[in-house]
Amino acid sequence: MGRQQWKKIWVGSAGNMVEWFDWFVYASFATYFAGSFFPSGNPTAQLMNTAGIFAVGFFMRPVGGWLLGRVGDRKGRKAALTLTVSLMSASAVLIAIAPTYGVAGYGGAAVLLVARLLQGLSVGGEYAASATYLTEASDADRRGFASSFQYVSMTAGQLLGLGLQIVLQRTMSDDTLHSWGWRIPFIIGALGAAVVFYLRRNMLETEVYAESSEGGVERADDKGTMKALWQHRRQAFLVVALTMGGTVAYYTYTTYLTKYLSNSAGLPKEAATLVSFCALFVFMCVQPLAGMLSDRIGRRPLLITFAVGSTFLTVPIMTLLQHAGSFWPALGLSLLALLIITGYTSINACVKAELFPTGIRALGVALPYALGNALFGGTAEYVALWFKNGGTESGYYWYVAGCAAVSLVVYLAMKETRDIDLNRVGAETGPPSAEAGAASPASGPAKTDAPLAS
Repeated sequence: MGRQQWKKIWVGSAGNMVEWFDWFVYASFATYFAGSFFPSGNPTAQLMNTAGIFAVGFFMRPVGGWLLGRVGDRKGRKAALTLTVSLMSASAVLIAIAPTYGVAGYGGAAVLLVARLLQGLSVGGEYAASATYLTEASDADRRGFASSFQYVSMTAGQLLGLGLQIVLQRTMSDDTLHSWGWRIPFIIGALGAAVVFYLRRNMLETEVYAESSEGGVERADDKGTMKALWQHRRQAFLVVALTMGGTVAYYTYTTYLTKYLSNSAGLPKEAATLVSFCALFVFMCVQPLAGMLSDRIGRRPLLITFAVGSTFLTVPIMTLLQHAGSFWPALGLSLLALLIITGYTSINACVKAELFPTGIRALGVALPYALGNALFGGTAEYVALWFKNGGTESGYYWYVAGCAAVSLVVYLAMKETRDIDLNRVGAETGPPSAEAGAASPASGPAKTDAPLAS
């Protein structure tokens, strides 16, 4: 990769890191501020209320996916990425200053809800803009490697949040953290977003977008429109199906893991946080390796490996985690789960981006991905707590395995996307019914323009 390409990847990843720091800090600090916005009583009920607001943020993501995906296709990837980080900064400020239940009753929860809606709007567009930008900014034979930095940056953001939590846990009393200490990470997130806003204002546009005209849609005016997306509706459905199993598993072993280890496995909060931190650090490091592997052997083998592992190993892993009892067994099982998920996380950005032509790529990834995340990823933690509150916690393990099984069927049926030429996807044929395609000069035999489930 050239210097300019590395610069594009760095700037895109840095912004993504701050976006997901703010997004995940809500989840990782929920155990401390859940009691601040709701009446005292059942701690699990308080967490369910907080998780409910967390899930509501996900349901704003389709709106953000539509709005910011449209901006990305019509105004450029740079414009969309700059707008997303501005919205995220505003939401972090709102959470940092939100009044507690004791001060404003449910008014504080209302501010929290508004902030989460803004976060959902922002992240709904960030994923697609980042995925599209990182995929387009790389060489044709290194797209898997380059796009893997999306989850490197996402995980780095979460690690920063967890690392800050560890520091605060060791420098503040538990009462102080529950009282006001939990506000600190949201202040830091807002400041970080301001820095990234400056970086993104000076970032370079991708050559694929800059050189496109109609961008594979019928007319230039159709860029980023629902009309153009409807012409590629089968690819859009495929994105939802691709997302289902991966997003449920990902949020189970990332945002929900600390709470699960604390509430169900009985580990102290500090130990549960340290397990998550160590497991996520290893997970982050292996993403580029898996991305490089996909550039050599294709995307489907990694996706299938993830789905098989999640389908058949989720129940035993979650059951053993519940009885882990100490740091090392919990860490080993968490690492196993995250390594399995790597087959999805390392390449899902480029796989989805490779399905669409340039003129509809950002919206084509954003809206269906956001819908899939709202239905399955955003509700994962709430569903888990619902099963726990109902006394049938193991039912959630089967739910995760079932979602992975559905995605496995899709992975087995879909065609390979590695050798797609991003400049020619849909350029000759437009609608998804086309059969002909063109391969990148740097890659092997020609593949179809629209890789659909058979």
